[in-house]
Amino acid sequence: MAFSISTVGGHGLVTADGELDVSTSAEFRRTVNAALDEGGGTLVIDLSAVTFMDSTTLGVLIGAYNRVRDGGGALAVVCPDRIRRVFRITGLDQVFRLFDTVEAARAALAG
Repeated sequence: MAFSISTVGGHGLVTADGELDVSTSAEFRRTVNAALDEGGGTLVIDLSAVTFMDSTTLGVLIGAYNRVRDGGGALAVVCPDRIRRVFRITGLDQVFRLFDTVEAARAALAG
């Protein structure tokens, strides 16, 4: 599992690849929080290279969503269909703004 922080269109960008599960959730949480600390109130989380995601990852994402919402910012999640399925099953596709590409997420946050 690898995480990186960068920016896209003035927004924070966290990129993850590999498996997101209980063994990586603490590092993922630290990375997301660091990106929010650095980048202000908007964040894109790119899960397009994630091969597996469990419920602890959803907990990290919900925490990020709440933090961004409370601060008046915005959060966008980039994910392929195999990961989007987890959001649909849990009903979280109605909470999170899900996108197919980082560019689409960036454009939505800009508009």
